[in-house]
Amino acid sequence: MSRTGNLPIQIPEKVTVEVKGNVITVKGPVGELEQEINKELKINQDDKQIVLERPSESIRHKSMHGLYRSLVDNMIEGVSNGFAKKLELVGVGFKAENKDQLVDFALGYSHHIYFEIPYEIEVECKTVKRKNTIITLKSADKQLLGQVVAKIRSLRPPEPYKGKGIRFVGEEIRRKAGKTASV
Repeated sequence: MSRTGNLPIQIPEKVTVEVKGNVITVKGPVGELEQEINKELKINQDDKQIVLERPSESIRHKSMHGLYRSLVDNMIEGVSNGFAKKLELVGVGFKAENKDQLVDFALGYSHHIYFEIPYEIEVECKTVKRKNTIITLKSADKQLLGQVVAKIRSLRPPEPYKGKGIRFVGEEIRRKAGKTASV
């Protein structure tokens, strides 16, 4: 925890960081993010880097130190390059189509599932004949992106017997053997 917190955060040239009190605002080519930092931590900003300092060596301060340093680093990475996650729908008849921010899932249930994506996230569903549907989600906010991806994945988690469900592209599912027939 404390080792992560002590590392300085480098600021790329195309990113501007503004500190007002305990609120950090980061602007870049991909977007703008804002994060409130705990008042007990001190923020030191130079032209090219940010360093967070903790007031004591208590466990609480060490854990907050590492947490907020990682959050600020992810904000800077997000507004400069952005984050992307790809999900794959594996299963016969599993489909997804998007109309703007509304995604229509057909996941083998008796009904369609309509999922509204926040406007901060860019979504694209690609279906190629005889291949699995790929859903690509892009955003500058890593926390929000991870939360939305986890919610989409929970609609139909991959099951271990046939491997059907929503999974990350390239994710390996540990498969189980089915029932064996008795002789």
